[in-house]
Amino acid sequence: MSMALLDWVVHAIYVIFSVLGALVVIWGVLEAMTRFLRAKIWTQVPDQIRESEAVRQQLGAHLLLGLEIFIAADIISSVVSPSWDKVGILAAIVGIRTVLSFFLRREVRQTNKTNSDGGA
Repeated sequence: MSMALLDWVVHAIYVIFSVLGALVVIWGVLEAMTRFLRAKIWTQVPDQIRESEAVRQQLGAHLLLGLEIFIAADIISSVVSPSWDKVGILAAIVGIRTVLSFFLRREVRQTNKTNSDGGA
């Protein structure tokens, strides 16, 4: 397999993964906004605080999945020409995204625990 073909294949996979990550995040935001507006405006959900937390948790799950897909895309993009500059940039991007994922995951778990404890 020639290097140009390998570059093209890896770039295509990178673009596909990036688009998938963006679609997951966009889908999550649209779903959360729809659910939020339905609860606040259209149906007047009785327990709006619990519904708001559920919306946040659902959005957080989409953001986590999107971040994980973006990390995979970044790792794939560094396969073809792993220069020290690219490796350093990849490490910084993965580090930042991992920290974001950690805190999002922690918040989702905390929300789950609060909801399962009955708000205590």
